[in-house]
Amino acid sequence: MSAVQPLSAGAPLISLRGIRRSYGGTGGVPAVEVLHGVSLDIHAGEFVAIVGASGSGKSTLMHLLGCLDQPSAGTYHFDGQDVSTMDADQLAWLRREAFGFVFQGYHLIASATAQENVEVPAIYAGLPEEERAERAAQLLIRLGLGERLDNRPSQLSGGQQQRVSIARALMNGGRTILADEPTGALDSKSGAEVMALLHTLADAGHTIILITHDRNVASQARRVVEIHDGQIVADSGTQKADLQEKLSSSPNLTGVSSYQKYSESKDQQASVWADLREASRTAWRGMRLNRARTGLTLLGIIIGVASVIVMLAVGAGTEQRVMQQMGALGTTIMYLGSRAPTSGGPVGVLTNDDLADIARLPEVRHVMPIIGDPITVRYGRTDRQVYVFASSKDMPEVHHWKLAQGRYFTDAEDRDLAPLVVLGYKASAHFFPDRPNPLGQFLLVGNSPFEVIGVMAERGADSGVQDYDDMVFIPYHAGRARVYQTQTQPDYTVVNAIEPELAQAAEAAVRKLLLSRHGREDFGISNAAAKLQAEAETRGAMTLMLGLIAAVSLVVGGIGVMNVMLMTVRERTREIGIRMATGARQRDILRQFLIEAVLVTFLGGAVGVAIGLAIGGGLIVSGVPVVFSLSAMAGAFGCAVATGLLFGYMPARKASALDPVVALASE
Repeated sequence: MSAVQPLSAGAPLISLRGIRRSYGGTGGVPAVEVLHGVSLDIHAGEFVAIVGASGSGKSTLMHLLGCLDQPSAGTYHFDGQDVSTMDADQLAWLRREAFGFVFQGYHLIASATAQENVEVPAIYAGLPEEERAERAAQLLIRLGLGERLDNRPSQLSGGQQQRVSIARALMNGGRTILADEPTGALDSKSGAEVMALLHTLADAGHTIILITHDRNVASQARRVVEIHDGQIVADSGTQKADLQEKLSSSPNLTGVSSYQKYSESKDQQASVWADLREASRTAWRGMRLNRARTGLTLLGIIIGVASVIVMLAVGAGTEQRVMQQMGALGTTIMYLGSRAPTSGGPVGVLTNDDLADIARLPEVRHVMPIIGDPITVRYGRTDRQVYVFASSKDMPEVHHWKLAQGRYFTDAEDRDLAPLVVLGYKASAHFFPDRPNPLGQFLLVGNSPFEVIGVMAERGADSGVQDYDDMVFIPYHAGRARVYQTQTQPDYTVVNAIEPELAQAAEAAVRKLLLSRHGREDFGISNAAAKLQAEAETRGAMTLMLGLIAAVSLVVGGIGVMNVMLMTVRERTREIGIRMATGARQRDILRQFLIEAVLVTFLGGAVGVAIGLAIGGGLIVSGVPVVFSLSAMAGAFGCAVATGLLFGYMPARKASALDPVVALASE
């Protein structure tokens, strides 16, 4: 701190003229005037007691003197500067550099140690960490609390807490000490010790303004100003000769040199990195002290991030497997189904004669009609909804699928409506968990018994939706006669071209044949190439869907963060008031709570990534196809942090906009 020029004893440090303060007057609430035209001069170095009964307006006057509140009318000059011309940052600077507050309720931050409480004003003044820690320790040692540096307020007596608040008031110099009922909550011995400290500070040249209702305490000051019903009714006057001597011996305690130091102090403020580090440390302490709530808040972000990573990894892995399977099938497969003509009219019908004629085309190797739906399948007391796949004998050959046990049904058995069933790998394990060979057993498919004659080898999903291993397979004609009696045509038909090179020719031949038979295009044909394209489009749709799910998950987590931060602001309203009284700017408070929100989501994002990787690893071990994406992980983590910024801003802004007086008065 650079030295300042001493004020003349004739020039008041504080000058009030016609100060009025009213509350209410809006929204139908009648205005109540607390101060009625107060005029008062206080010189640098004075020890002034403002005494009055409860409700006399003395606390309101103190809030105005300390720039915690603003008058409704009148002028307030501090060190020759009109306070009404200052912006919010200048007022915060004035509270930080020119004033030191000592409150009746001590107003210490409960989560901080004695030394950390004393350091608070220096944090906002930009004092380096080591320097402020050393100064705070020296002040506490000087006030007899050298062994209590690491104690929290709850571990200190009332007198000790008040000494901590005095040390905090002196941290940035404490040129003007505003003491609001400093002995009101203390026993007589502790009160006497606090008054002795104030006398010592007054002797050292500090300007002391003591607010009290106790005339015995007020009488210990060197000047007594009495206030009653918002007006000054008595003033014992200033001893100017004593002040001149004190000003000459203590030039650095007189004022703030008409705001020349305001511009200098902005250059002395801590770096952004130092501010962020301090805010992060405070935020981490708050999270640690509320572990349960922090954990629940983190849970929403963790679930969101982990689910995004796992879903995208599983989606990519499934797609990769599907594409591999489809690649193995080649481009010989076409899918034929009925539809309504584009020109209008009823849906077409594919008859058995249609399929027989298609099978005779020279470009076609197989024609396999298929009906399939989830049907209740029972064995003993076990029943389950299973996809019952009714098709021809060509299914294993068309889909390049081998049997693990037994055999597949023949064409003759299909024509004879034989009640035979072949199980998928998982279906066999479900119905016969203790029977390695289920051949010869009977399953009730719908209401009809079917004999098990085979078990397919494990295959997995042949598309992104249906798992073939969970199906059971029955002959097409037996299925229509015994299970799907209401079906008049196949759900769809698989047409297998002889060679990949003939796939387009086969499609053209099928189209020509059906057009000649039906007279209109009431059918649809898609080949494997079209399916591959559709799969690529499905991949994009799946990615979009997963992205939306991710967004919803993170939004839900973000709302949780916002709710918790709003609760935190409410719980820590008094702390916010304390920080403002000790010089915190609005942006300091905004940054403090915004960093806390981001820290929660940053930690949740990091844990979510770790859990997502762990779950993915477990799925890989279990045989589930998983492909991790660095971009997906980075995106999920980035979205989590962005969520903290987005949803933490409103609570942080609310905290920064609090009225210091209202915040200090909160419970």
